[in-house]
Amino acid sequence: MFSKLAVFVPLLVTLAAAIPNTVPITPPTSDQCCQSVVDSNSTAAGAVLAGLGIDLGDITVPVGLSCSAITVAGSNCGGITTRCDAPEIAWQGLIAINCIPITI
Repeated sequence: MFSKLAVFVPLLVTLAAAIPNTVPITPPTSDQCCQSVVDSNSTAAGAVLAGLGIDLGDITVPVGLSCSAITVAGSNCGGITTRCDAPEIAWQGLIAINCIPITI
């Protein structure tokens, strides 16, 4: 019995390693209410990014400025309702990365 197991386990490990991971990894998103949405290479976004020590390099993405999380669907935003990549760290609502305007 153990000899069959000794052959079977390495076979499973080999098969698992050979199967490529084809599931795309997408960052979590969050709905935000932002006062404005600008390109990351704009002067306003550049100032906030630099102040927070965020370097996006040559990537140009839409960023939301002065954002707050929307926690209740249908709430009155008073700004631009967006769906942004959820930040890995909190930036006290100063900026949100990769923001796409949406309608709730």
